[in-house]
Amino acid sequence: MSLETKAIITSNGKLTPNFEYIQDLRNMNSANRHKESGSSGTEKRCLVLGAGLVSEPLIEFLHRDPSLSITLGSLLKEDADSLANKYDRVEPVAISVTDQMQHLANLIDSADIVVSLLPYSLHHVVAECCINSKVNMVTASYCNPDMQALHNRAVEAGVTIVNEVGLDPGLDHLLAMECIDSIHEFGGKVDSFISYCGGLPAPECSDNALRYKFSWSPHGVLLNTLANAKYLSDSKVVEIPAGGELMKTAEDMTFLPGFSLEGFPNRDSVKYAQLYGIAAECHTILRGTLRYRGFSHMIQGLQLLGLIDPNPHPALHPNGPDITWRQLVCTLLNLSTSDIFYENLKSKIGDKIGQDRLVGVEELGFLMDDPVQKLTTPLDTLSHFLSKKLALGPNDRDLVILRHNIGVKWPAGHREMREITLVVYGESNKRTAMARTVSLPAAITAQMVLSGEIQAAGMVLPLSPDIYRPLLSRLRKEGIVATENIRNL
Repeated sequence: MSLETKAIITSNGKLTPNFEYIQDLRNMNSANRHKESGSSGTEKRCLVLGAGLVSEPLIEFLHRDPSLSITLGSLLKEDADSLANKYDRVEPVAISVTDQMQHLANLIDSADIVVSLLPYSLHHVVAECCINSKVNMVTASYCNPDMQALHNRAVEAGVTIVNEVGLDPGLDHLLAMECIDSIHEFGGKVDSFISYCGGLPAPECSDNALRYKFSWSPHGVLLNTLANAKYLSDSKVVEIPAGGELMKTAEDMTFLPGFSLEGFPNRDSVKYAQLYGIAAECHTILRGTLRYRGFSHMIQGLQLLGLIDPNPHPALHPNGPDITWRQLVCTLLNLSTSDIFYENLKSKIGDKIGQDRLVGVEELGFLMDDPVQKLTTPLDTLSHFLSKKLALGPNDRDLVILRHNIGVKWPAGHREMREITLVVYGESNKRTAMARTVSLPAAITAQMVLSGEIQAAGMVLPLSPDIYRPLLSRLRKEGIVATENIRNL
């Protein structure tokens, strides 16, 4: 790199990597002014809700600030204890946010900020308490309708609630907006936006029928296979109904030829045309999920067996009689559980789901006489079973892949494709790529809210330069770095 290149402070309207520290200094000065104008306190307290698979990197990052005390709340006290015991200034507490509302309110009252890593369906419960107590909040999950309904109340209370600062959603937004804003700054138009993201086991650890192991909520992974989806293709809205049709739409992905990947649409992509500021110019927009090839095919087999049904089943009532996996499969297929021979059962299942999927069903243990831990619905029961069966082993590592293909049309008429790729490997089953890429953006955002760098009230998304630029700069310092390739079309 030449001295002249090193001396370039700004490019494309933003600071070059060598000078990103200038923006950090500006943000720190703004934060210091914010602190001076408010009540000056020495010690801050952060309430973190959730001590699950992705929590540790967030705790580790926040713990670097010696002036910050952390309360770690979890439904399972032993999970909170296990994580809190690794750090001083981290206090574990048991909390059910649905059954102990007063306890939750008391914890929030004593906090300066709340980070919720709970399931997305519980965020609005926490957010209501935060608004009542005038305490700011951060989540890594989608700003769902329940959260959006609280926007005006949060604005009136002057409370900042930053959503969608995880991996997907989160890092995908940051990298998309950085690129889109740069294109717009130079007069270009984004005419297509196709994005895929997935958390996977490293290839050498994908040796099972699903080609998958769980580095985040098993329930969430399986529930997403039943979701509806909507995307824009050549200016036409394409809708996929809920209930399992999504798995039939999976297509091979070839952007990283060394990986055997497939992808399928993820929820509502159309709304991001407006959020990303490209609605008037973009004819194709799709956000999708990545898996290894074969995942969707096997999931369809489990759907046909009735194992991904989210509705209660009498055979799975927690207080009902004991049942084995083989008996459960027979029950779901309306077969006799007492007199059917093993080979006959395999033949009937093969007829139902196909012989190739039968091999996977047998490999996963669904034809064994092992007892089932009954959790009311087939989906919940299967989620629990696979969380043990397909957990990352002690020597396993995971992998996160994020890819944006952004089509650009320039005023002179020529077109190009911006290809943004993020690949992050985990170090072990205890230090996963999924945990780092979900919780580090949330941790950095919490730090920014605490310091006054983010002050907007209401439901906030990380789509503006004053949020995504410092976030990306600090994530790069943590080793989370994307690459960009520009290809002329």
